[in-house]
Amino acid sequence: MSSDVVIVGAGPNGLMLACELALNGVRPLVLERRTGPSTEQRANGLVGQIVPMLHRRGLYERLTGRPGGPEPTPGHVFGAFPLRLAGLADNPMYTLLAPQQKIEAMLGERAAELGVEVRGGHELTGLDQKDDRVVVDVSGPGGPCRIEARYVVGADGGRSMTRKLTGFAFPGVTDDDAVSRTAAVDVPTELIDPESGGLRIPGYGVVPPFQHHRTERGMVAFAPFPDGRNLITAATTARPAGDEPVTLAEVLETLHYVLGAEVPLLPPTGPGPHTLRRLAGGNTRIADSYRRDRVILLGDAAHVHSAIGGPGLNLGLQDAVNLGWKLAALVRGWAPAGLLDTYESERRPVAERVVMHTQAQGLLAGPGPAVTALRALFAELMEEEAVVRRLAALIAGTDFRYDGMGGFAPDLGPVTHRARPLLVDNTGTLAGAVAPWRDRVDLVTVPLPAESAMLVRPDNYVAWSSSGPAPSPDGLVVALRRWFGAPQLSS
Repeated sequence: MSSDVVIVGAGPNGLMLACELALNGVRPLVLERRTGPSTEQRANGLVGQIVPMLHRRGLYERLTGRPGGPEPTPGHVFGAFPLRLAGLADNPMYTLLAPQQKIEAMLGERAAELGVEVRGGHELTGLDQKDDRVVVDVSGPGGPCRIEARYVVGADGGRSMTRKLTGFAFPGVTDDDAVSRTAAVDVPTELIDPESGGLRIPGYGVVPPFQHHRTERGMVAFAPFPDGRNLITAATTARPAGDEPVTLAEVLETLHYVLGAEVPLLPPTGPGPHTLRRLAGGNTRIADSYRRDRVILLGDAAHVHSAIGGPGLNLGLQDAVNLGWKLAALVRGWAPAGLLDTYESERRPVAERVVMHTQAQGLLAGPGPAVTALRALFAELMEEEAVVRRLAALIAGTDFRYDGMGGFAPDLGPVTHRARPLLVDNTGTLAGAVAPWRDRVDLVTVPLPAESAMLVRPDNYVAWSSSGPAPSPDGLVVALRRWFGAPQLSS
């Protein structure tokens, strides 16, 4: 069989890409080696600009179960420091607490609504690039099969088989020192701090909720989720990982070591599976290229890094939103020259910044007196509002602009749900200029806070704008050609 696009991996990134492609008129085939939902507890929510981006697609409300868009969060963390954002003008930080399983299930439902086929139990075993297609070998419930595709996207995680079979290099570093242990627990009522909601430990004090709490011996994180789940994590370099399966007793012993006090937490009750894991070391790597001819890498297949601060899904899901409309334009035949190349040129620098700040946060949160001295200096710097603003933008992913682009567009309402390019024209003067692109660009009127007109890419970035009452169409036409190809020939 054949398909325009085969996506390997039905995690959040692969499903998000599938939805973006389908909205742009391309229905991919998604291959997933699992036969059902993952039982592994990974991300516990979303951090950064992906939260308002999901709202632009009408997906934020599906996750929260309530109407209305997101509001900036009053606080976050950076390197085990509290990042106080309440009152910060133009606060860029958004968060959404939702387990990765819920995010994945929501995106799977949306993909199904859009007609995307997801084949569970299908694992990539071979890949061969031709001049005009990619041939993939797949093992599945009905035996091995061969699928031809115009493009293949590897969204199959940090151990990506797509990446390995294609021959991408994956340079970077491996840190074997730190070991983190995480467990789902029940917390006795008397241990919950009534003011902060944190963990009140006799003989120690309060571990605040949803923050990295550093001591001279390691780091602790306590996460009491709104759905009643409680996760506790203890990380240290002093207790190496063993070969035996991790136990709750081991997690609590490590917690005791890091805090210097016993923490009487209880085994979890209620339906499982319950999180219990040990992670030894970590990798920080970025692929040497995001694309080789007709094979493209997405999300963790292209980059892996520390999870500190929660940037992973913000990075990977925005990769998918950036790639989706560009790949669809190529499949549908109207992409301007070099459009697909901008996927890497725009997204690689973002990954490099995430690698940079997660490595820096890891060092700031580490044990030892030298780190304590560094933290004393850093604490003084964080008293400056400009520093807090800079760090918030760094974590949110709003501290950069793509080459020649404006920033993230304001909320334009339901017109962004379809993932179409938009010309917002409140002057009523630009209909003639955009007419040759109306097969791929929608002309809309939406109240704007400042600009009278703007051209917005499907990933919600502003490609052109004007604040005058009668804008010249010249710059608009240049932007239309650059991002949306040649004008349609009149018949």
